[in-house]
Amino acid sequence: MNMTFDNYKIDVLQPHEGEALFNLIDNNRARLEDFFAGTVSKTKTLEDTLKYCDEIQNRIKAISYLPYMITDINTNEFIGLVDVKNIDMNVPKAELGSFIDSRYEGKGIVTQATNIVIDHIIEKYKFIKLLCRASARNKGSIAVILKNGFELEGTIRRDYKTTKGEVVDLNYYGRIF
Repeated sequence: MNMTFDNYKIDVLQPHEGEALFNLIDNNRARLEDFFAGTVSKTKTLEDTLKYCDEIQNRIKAISYLPYMITDINTNEFIGLVDVKNIDMNVPKAELGSFIDSRYEGKGIVTQATNIVIDHIIEKYKFIKLLCRASARNKGSIAVILKNGFELEGTIRRDYKTTKGEVVDLNYYGRIF
């Protein structure tokens, strides 16, 4: 499957790409810490990130986590992520999350990358349901979710604790295949 569009490519995180992942997260740390708390906490230093990438490679092999990196072909720099997590192959279903470097926001890149990743994982892993969770105040994420055909299934009250310790409601969106 061709996972390129415009000047961007999408591929699963490779073992040697820890420094590029660290740079992407570090450049966006303040805006990611509340809703990518686990990833941010495991990537505080380059050394931490390299260890985390080793863990991720094991999770990729086990099909328990699939991080699809968005790369700007012109700069060969990671600019975003669409991750497939909470994978349950018994159903089969999974949750999607995504973020983009602040310099690339508002250009439709994450929306298009998410669409490509969805097509890929539906074909390869035969998921019958995908889920996205987003805070009601995260208008950008909600726009990406809705543009990719997800429907609001409901709001789970007091469902997530941010890095700052705030417990917030999350909207749950689903898409059936």
